[in-house]
Amino acid sequence: MNKASSIKYSFFFDFHTPAAVPSVGEKFDAEKFTDQLVDCGVDFLTCHARCNRGNAYYNTGFGKRHPGLKFDLIRELGEACRKKGIRFSVYFNAHLSEEEMIAHPEWTEQPLHPERKNPHGPFYRQACYNTAYAGHLCAMTKELAEEYPVDGFFYDCLMPSDCVCPVCVEEMRKMGYDPKCEEDVQKFSDFSSARLCRKLHEVITSVKPDALIFFNGRPFEEIAPLVSHFEAECLPTADWGYETLPVMTHHLHTLDRKKAIINMTGRFNNWGDFGGLRTQAGLEYDMFYGLAHGYRPDISDHMMPSYAWPQPVADLVKKVYDCIRPFDVWTTGAVKEPEIALFSARPGIRSLYPDSPEVKAAVRMLTELKVQFELITENSDLRSYRLIILPDNFRLTEKAADILRRHLEKGGKILAFGSAGLSLDRDEFALSDWPVKYISQLAHEPLYYQPEGDLAKNLPDMPLSVYASGAKVEAVPGAVVHMEIVKPVFNREWDGLRCKYYAAPAEKSGEPFIVEKNNIICVTGEIFTGYKTRAPFQHRELVKNLLGVLDKTPQLREEGLPGFARAFLQKNDEKILLHLLSYCPEKRCDAICVDERVISPESNISIRLDGKKVACVFLAPEEKVLEYTVEDDYCKISVPQFSGYTLVVVE
Repeated sequence: MNKASSIKYSFFFDFHTPAAVPSVGEKFDAEKFTDQLVDCGVDFLTCHARCNRGNAYYNTGFGKRHPGLKFDLIRELGEACRKKGIRFSVYFNAHLSEEEMIAHPEWTEQPLHPERKNPHGPFYRQACYNTAYAGHLCAMTKELAEEYPVDGFFYDCLMPSDCVCPVCVEEMRKMGYDPKCEEDVQKFSDFSSARLCRKLHEVITSVKPDALIFFNGRPFEEIAPLVSHFEAECLPTADWGYETLPVMTHHLHTLDRKKAIINMTGRFNNWGDFGGLRTQAGLEYDMFYGLAHGYRPDISDHMMPSYAWPQPVADLVKKVYDCIRPFDVWTTGAVKEPEIALFSARPGIRSLYPDSPEVKAAVRMLTELKVQFELITENSDLRSYRLIILPDNFRLTEKAADILRRHLEKGGKILAFGSAGLSLDRDEFALSDWPVKYISQLAHEPLYYQPEGDLAKNLPDMPLSVYASGAKVEAVPGAVVHMEIVKPVFNREWDGLRCKYYAAPAEKSGEPFIVEKNNIICVTGEIFTGYKTRAPFQHRELVKNLLGVLDKTPQLREEGLPGFARAFLQKNDEKILLHLLSYCPEKRCDAICVDERVISPESNISIRLDGKKVACVFLAPEEKVLEYTVEDDYCKISVPQFSGYTLVVVE
C-alpha cells in the first residue's frame, strides 16, 4: 500500500528565515513540539530542510546551515517524529535559494524580462535549473535520503524560469529553439523544470523506492506519474480566492483515482504572515470541503525563528482536527461516482489544472445547483458519464473530439456553450452531427435572448442579458431551435460624436440561441462568462432547466437548501454519504473570508438509490435517526436545520 494512502492529518511548516536572524531554534524542544503535534492528531509533518532564503536546517555537507542555528534541527525533529509515529517529509524550495545564489552567481537565472523582478520580494533571485545548481540540489536530496530519518520530500516553486543565461541559450539552440523568441524560451523553460523533477525523482527512489514525493508548481497532469500523492495548495484568503479549491476538488482525483490528495490551507491570511490567525469556521470550511471529495486535512503555519510553536495556533489546529475526526469512521475510503462531467483543458503550459474564468464560473454555478459532477480533461481517468458539459468556447483536440464521439455512441448527452465544440485548429465543429454550423463571433453588444418554451421555466417573459458574447451559428437540418437571440437597437460604441451606451433590446433576430439535435444541446451565448461577470440568477435557472431535460433522474434533488450551501455525495461500501456545508465566503472591503458557520434551514433531499434498499438514515457522528420515504427509486430525507457542516449517512 502506498504510504500516502494512510495519511489522516497533516501539518506543513512554511518558514523562510533570513541569514541575519540570530538564535534560530533557541526555544526548540523536539519532544515538546512533537507532543503538540500528537495532541492535534497529526500523523504527517512537512518541515524545511532548506528554505527559500538558502539556509539549511541540518548539518549538510553540500549546502550551508543557517548561521544562527547551533544544532542539527532536522535530525532531532526526524528522530522525534519517528518515535511518535509521525511520518516526516522535508521541504526544499527548488527555485529560490537567496544565499546560495549570492554565493554562486553563476547558478542564478538571467531572466528574459529582468525589469519584472521585484527586489523587495522573495522571488528576486531564482536558480537556473540547467546550471550546476541542479546537481547541488540532487546532492542535498540524496544526503538526506541516505543519512536522515525522513520519509519524503516536498519541492516548492517548480515553475518555469524563462532563463536566457549562456547555459540555457546554448542548449536551446541545440534543441532548435530561438532564444530571442519568447514562446520558445517559455517552452524550453517548461522542459527544464520538468526535467529537474525527473532527476530528483530518480535520486530519491534510488535510495527510498517508497518515499513520499511531491513537486509543487508543476502541472498535475505532468507530475502524476512522478509523485506518491497530490498536495492541493490553496489559501483562499490570499491570491487563490474561494473559487480555486472547488475547481481542484472536482478535478485532481480524475488524474489518478488511487492517489491520496492532501488539502493544504494556512492558519494565516497570507503567505509570509506570522500574525494572522483565521477562525475555526474558516479553517473548517476548507477542510470539510476537501473531506467531501476525499481530501485529507493539511494546515500550514509559519514557524517562528525561535522554533516555539505558539500555543494559540496549536489549540486552533487541535479544535479543527478534533471537529473532523469523528467523521473518519464513515469518510475514510469514500469515493465519488458522478455521472456528469465538465470537460475542459488547461489554458496553457503554465497552468496547473483547468482554471480559466469560465471554468471557475461553471464550477461555481454547478455547485450552487447541487449538481454531482467532476471536472475532466482529455488526460483524465474517464468513467462512463450520462452528460458531458462543454464550457464557453472550449475548442477540441482530436483526442477530445474522439472522447465525445465515443460518449455519444454509448448514448451519452452533451451540453455546450458559446462556440464550444469547435476544432482546435479550424473554425468548424469537430463532430459531424453537431446541431449547428459555425459562422463567426456574434456582433451584438450587448447580447440578449428571449426565454420561451419548456426551457423558460421560472424565467421572466422578457429579453434577458447574457453579459458576454456568443457564437453566430446556423441550425443544421433537423435541429430544433428552442430560443432566439434578440438584437439590440444599436451596438454599444462611440460613433465619433455620441456615446451609444444605453442599448435596449429590439426584436428577435432569427439567430438561434438554443439548438438541439442528436442528444446535443448548444447554447450559443457564453453563459458561464456572463455568470462570472454579473452572476445573474437567470443564468443559473436556465442551466437548471437544461440539466432537467438532459438528466431527468439526477443523483441528487433538493428542496430548501440555500444557494450558498453545498451538497456532495460519496459512496463507501454499502453506505451513501451526503456532505452538507453551510458557510458563506464574504467580501469585506478588499478581503474575502469565512469567519463563522451559517444556519441552513430545514430541507428535503432526495438521493437516487439505483435499486438499493434503505436500512437506516442518520446524522453522523451522533447517529441520530432521520425520517425518510422511498419512492420511484429515490430516498427522500427530511434534513433538520444545521450550522456549518453535517453528514447524512444512508445505509
